[in-house]
Amino acid sequence: MNPLPKPARRGALGIVRACCMAFAALACPAMAQKPFAEAPQALTATPPSFNVQRLQTFEASPGSALVYGIDPATLVVDNQGVVRYVLVARSASGALNVLYEGIRCQTAELITYARWDNRSAWNIDEAAEWRPLSSSGSTRHAMSLARAAVCDGPTPNGDASNILRTLKRGSAPER
Repeated sequence: MNPLPKPARRGALGIVRACCMAFAALACPAMAQKPFAEAPQALTATPPSFNVQRLQTFEASPGSALVYGIDPATLVVDNQGVVRYVLVARSASGALNVLYEGIRCQTAELITYARWDNRSAWNIDEAAEWRPLSSSGSTRHAMSLARAAVCDGPTPNGDASNILRTLKRGSAPER
């Protein structure tokens, strides 16, 4: 028989849970992390040059009218776990939409650093913000890319060469 009445037991359990969570946050710094702040130079850096002739394509969504690909030479994984690349979406008529993007696997987010103006220059978005990946809408292509090769759960799928190997094989990393 428990000596505490039911309401007191619930209160005691709440205190114990709160103490355990506080201890876990101290013991595991990842639980008590500050919000992610990307290196400022990443937001203003000139995107890498790209070549549409060497694209590694992937399926963004079944039946899409666009062909999506990334230029392998632009793919990098930085020390903060952000995977950056130049993405090209090409229509059947040959029109291009080119973006310089980053995926953060840990939070399943996407950022678009810049857009190509289809002449000879990048339009850098210095106010770019991270937004959640989704299977629909404007981040669908990045969600497909993340699932296909970029992310292995909440971490990048190794370095750039491993991500490219996985993308070429057409199979997602083991989870």
